[in-house]
Amino acid sequence: MEAAVSPRPRRPRPKVVTLTDAAAARVKEIMDRADQPYAGLRVGVKNGGCAGQEYVFGYAKEKGPIDEVVEDKGVTILIEPKAVLFLIGTEIDYEITKLSSKFVFHNPNETDACGCGESVTIQPAPEALDD
Repeated sequence: MEAAVSPRPRRPRPKVVTLTDAAAARVKEIMDRADQPYAGLRVGVKNGGCAGQEYVFGYAKEKGPIDEVVEDKGVTILIEPKAVLFLIGTEIDYEITKLSSKFVFHNPNETDACGCGESVTIQPAPEALDD
């Protein structure tokens, strides 16, 4: 007689990105004032800038079929599939200084940034191993 093997319950996956309270409040404020309803905030990475890559941030009209969906502090974040490994562990903040206000990415996968702060070098996160 064979013993039945039940699958081990999977631990919840960590969120690819998170928002600080300030970033979530600012995104909600922007989305509330948008000229039309949007599915969420689209976050990605593209090639460009003097350090090689730039963050992409904008309205998402609809969810893509293979977008990574993150719900954090009442905000829906849609992440382009090709950007997931570059963004794992990233915290998005919103900072206000005397001279500017901006969203800031705190990404543990960044290895370098240009002097002007507009582009970064990001290494993909190592694949997480299942226990």
